Amino acid sequence: MLALGVTYLDAVAAAGGIPVILAPLPARRLEAIIERLDGVCLSGGPDIEPATYGSDAHPELGPTEPEVDLFELGLVRAARRRGLPILAICRGMQVLNVARGGTLVQHLPDLSEQIAHRQSEPASQPSHGVTIAAETRLARIVESGRIDVNSFHHQAIDRLGAGLEPIAWSDDGVIEAVEAPGDAFTIGVQWHAECLTERPEQAALFASLVDAAEHHAGLAEEKAA
Repeated sequence: MLALGVTYLDAVAAAGGIPVILAPLPARRLEAIIERLDGVCLSGGPDIEPATYGSDAHPELGPTEPEVDLFELGLVRAARRRGLPILAICRGMQVLNVARGGTLVQHLPDLSEQIAHRQSEPASQPSHGVTIAAETRLARIVESGRIDVNSFHHQAIDRLGAGLEPIAWSDDGVIEAVEAPGDAFTIGVQWHAECLTERPEQAALFASLVDAAEHHAGLAEEKAA
């Protein structure tokens, strides 16, 4: 059984949002769920089943939760259809990429061992830096082109999904963040920002999600009036 860390809820609540946990439900329930949301935060978790992006399993593939994969992939697609703001964290960024037709590096050491992407330090402690492209939404949010992050992932983005652009990289070239310039608010980060919210630039990610969600809710109210 998967468990959601309370740090996600705390991060959203501290930013002024009202966090709601979604249990994996059948696809037919997705539209009813989406209608009640103003934004989506996709959390971290286990490896994603390679069959979801048409690949065979790597020998080093970790445990997977296929039912959760299908639910989250459907959730991302439904949220995109409704224009909901999305902040995708770690595995969440990988789900975001797969939902848009992208693929994953299943075993990151095959790509790079220069940086320990599964750090031994506590999640509250950054372990490496990432460089953020200028003139991106993420750069504006964190107000910097270089920030320190933590790292707890086994997989990474390989082929980018439709409409996504890479906007941050670790020093070994691994994609650490993506965004969808054509969307109102879609950002994925490979690090666990929810464990670093004592740092203003990390807390700003959640504040930006909540701001975008409030804006979306306001537009929906105007449309309904």
